[in-house]
Amino acid sequence: MQIVKSLAWMQRLARALPRPVVLVPTMGALHEGHLALVDRANELAGRKGSTVATIFVNPTQFGPREDYRKYPRPFSRDCLRLRKKSCDLVFAPMPADMYSPDASVVVTESQLATAMCGVSRPGHFVGVCTVVTKLFHLIQPDIAIFGEKDFQQLAILRRMVRDLNFPVRIVGHPIVREPDGLALSSRNVYLSAEERQQAPLIHQTLRDAEKSVRAQSVSRRTLENRIRRRIEQGSLAKIDYVTVVDPETLRPKEPNQLPVLLAAAVFFGGTRLIDNILVK
Repeated sequence: MQIVKSLAWMQRLARALPRPVVLVPTMGALHEGHLALVDRANELAGRKGSTVATIFVNPTQFGPREDYRKYPRPFSRDCLRLRKKSCDLVFAPMPADMYSPDASVVVTESQLATAMCGVSRPGHFVGVCTVVTKLFHLIQPDIAIFGEKDFQQLAILRRMVRDLNFPVRIVGHPIVREPDGLALSSRNVYLSAEERQQAPLIHQTLRDAEKSVRAQSVSRRTLENRIRRRIEQGSLAKIDYVTVVDPETLRPKEPNQLPVLLAAAVFFGGTRLIDNILVK
């Protein structure tokens, strides 16, 4: 497995990588969810192609009061895990190389980014779209894989690829969960023992809401209120948002018109967790 940190060297290598090139962008602190993306990348790359993972904690997608400085960075462990998964190349640039001090060009999505996480994390998706655009230019992948836990991100990147005519196929991968249902996240390590005990309430509530949608006619507002009240039974839970939306437009949608996305963002202490269930 090759580890590349130079942007110029990455660009030279990209032209020679065996095709198809399948990209798995990460910020490191890899868990089994990330590794499942690498497994899928290996399948799509096949025997002749290349699997490329990135490890880059992108500063432009963190807000001023978010956890950029304390975000875990176990680089050596991450590389060992990727090597065991037969990843071909790891691209791990430095922020100073990725962003010039006077950088003044960004990539903005103006519709899907205005809801859900975009409300409480202004500028976040500008950072996401900008860094993914840069990675696409540097690596020139044929396929890029993103987890469905960050469903809004996935929808925005699909829109970006469509609207900017990137020759990249975006592939979503199902959420990987702990046995109790908690979605795997690098931020789970921040949870206290009591917070970790309550955190699976998000998925349990969304799963029950899915059953309600399938069993009976219920309005969007009624369903959102049910989800909210159930999650608030967790004494440490502080809801950021609960929403029922169209999975393509991310606009509010009545749940009797499938498909719909049931999504929530919840704070446990200072840790913000997101989860969703797509009802088709």
